[in-house]
Amino acid sequence: MPVTIRPLRPDDEADWRRLWAAYLAFYDTSVPEAVYASTFARLLGDDPRDFNGLIATIDGQPMGLAHFLFHRHGWKIEDTCYLQDLFVDPQARGTGLGRALIEAVYAAADAADAPSVYWLTQDFNLAARQLYDRVAKVTPFIRYNRPL
Repeated sequence: MPVTIRPLRPDDEADWRRLWAAYLAFYDTSVPEAVYASTFARLLGDDPRDFNGLIATIDGQPMGLAHFLFHRHGWKIEDTCYLQDLFVDPQARGTGLGRALIEAVYAAADAADAPSVYWLTQDFNLAARQLYDRVAKVTPFIRYNRPL
């Protein structure tokens, strides 16, 4: 199966929405239409503070996505890369698409001289964590959020 990982394009919006909605549903959440529109515009924007978007296709069919951004770090001179969203359609899981998306983010980070790449996942996301354990190192940090 020919796999392609490429930057998100304006004509990907419908497929991106389908994939991102499925990603959000996996985490039992949703966002208003304004957030869909804003996020897609930011993914296509040229502001260096904005997110970058990748789409993964198998035989030309969009089957996965990744969103990542670069930001400064107080303990380093170079920027660091945060992989915020990573999703592979359930039909394509086990094909190597998740690994290919992570490796594409690693390559983008290397090209941007940002050697550090990190992300979060929920502890119950066992299938994804099997992949993450092969391509990254788990840390002992625990995340806290401000209560709303």
